[in-house]
Amino acid sequence: MSLNCNEINVILSELSLEGAFIQDVIQPGYDTLALYTYKNGTPVTVLICTAHDACRINSTRRKITRNDKPLRFMEFLKSRIKGSRIDVCRQIGLERVIEMRLTHGDEKFILYIRLWSSAANIILCTEDNTILDSMYRRPAKDETTGGTFTLPASNAERPQKEWPVRTFDDIQLQQYEQHPGTEVLTFNEKVDIWYGEHAQTLSREALLVQAEKWYNTTRSRREAALEKLETKQASFLNAEQYRHQGDLILSYGYLLNGKSDHLDCTDYDTGSTISISVNPAKTAQQNAADYYTNYHKALSGSEQLLHDIELEKKQIAALDKMYADMQREQNPVRIEQMLRHDSTPQQQKKKTHPGLDYTVNGWYILVGRDAPENDELLRHYVRGSDMWLHARDFPGGYVFIKNRPGKTVPLDILLDAANLAVYYSKARKSGKADLYYTQVKHLRRAKNGPKGLVLPTQEKNICIELDQDRLNRLDTIRQEEEFK
Repeated sequence: MSLNCNEINVILSELSLEGAFIQDVIQPGYDTLALYTYKNGTPVTVLICTAHDACRINSTRRKITRNDKPLRFMEFLKSRIKGSRIDVCRQIGLERVIEMRLTHGDEKFILYIRLWSSAANIILCTEDNTILDSMYRRPAKDETTGGTFTLPASNAERPQKEWPVRTFDDIQLQQYEQHPGTEVLTFNEKVDIWYGEHAQTLSREALLVQAEKWYNTTRSRREAALEKLETKQASFLNAEQYRHQGDLILSYGYLLNGKSDHLDCTDYDTGSTISISVNPAKTAQQNAADYYTNYHKALSGSEQLLHDIELEKKQIAALDKMYADMQREQNPVRIEQMLRHDSTPQQQKKKTHPGLDYTVNGWYILVGRDAPENDELLRHYVRGSDMWLHARDFPGGYVFIKNRPGKTVPLDILLDAANLAVYYSKARKSGKADLYYTQVKHLRRAKNGPKGLVLPTQEKNICIELDQDRLNRLDTIRQEEEFK
């Protein structure tokens, strides 16, 4: 239930914002705004909520957590009204529309706060009601930049008793029980406590229900992924069988006749007769080589799966911890922020750069995986003093180590980057490669060459054999960063 017109008048009367200065503007969510005001040596945080059925304005002592990414309307308001003086703050009639007249140097603005559950909005206008910007841009209502804000028709003739002011006696009683000797709460304080606990869209209870649904869905998905990995791992337990069958083919290769797709022979380990699938068009050595290849694939795959399974278990544990943190969190705004951050689909999370990135012991590593990513990183995301690495004589990705002023790249970080350079190149199959590395300023674009092709000078060489443990550690770091 949103505030009614008489409750808004009580709120504004207690706030007495005329003469106060706006020191800062914080927008913790898409439907919430906080004005940090200062008057006569007293700071007051004014919270404005435009959520459906929870529209309100009131002072608050709650900590207003900043959004992870600065929101558009907040940045606009900071550029225009931060530091301004509030000359007038009043409700227009009984319309649940607050007019806040501001002076900022030689400029004058009007901030309209409309607290209608069906069409709440916060709109900054010039003195002649020309809209500069709004929290919600609604072209159908002409509430966009350059439009004109239309004041609502007055309903002042309707009796005020239709909208009684709630007393919130239960809130005061609760405070007396929990904190004996508590002074009588102001109406602002009662409103802040009540909406923090009961508002449908920002209440802690409603958000925890939403958090439980998100947690169950996400955990079920991760448990299914873990089960799939463990099933695949079980199938790799027969890796030794591939090697043994390859040995048998070599031992009984003289029985192959080039027509049958099976080799029937006696297993010298068990003494039983077994049948092994073979390709009649291949020789015994070629068929055995196929089984040895499958053996090595299963062996390496099993090792990688152990890493993936361990990583999935860690992410499930981190998910459990995050949900426990949400349950302990008392600030509903913070719960809403945590939910919004973690429920965003991965494909909708915008990356600031192409390719992959790793942060290892304070060093930032960028990886381009193909020519377009290599070219984009070179053009826009690295500087002359950054380090560049690339596999010699093999096509593949570029790896960059961002420079840290006054510091030399440690050998361990260089080896991390070098392993990534080999892994994201055609040299991965061979498991080792020569690399050259130099600073970006020593790269020259190949004239008329393909996209991203560069010619290095003053380069140094390093020979790398892929270190799977190192790659697993880097993968764990990247996955944990994405999960945060």
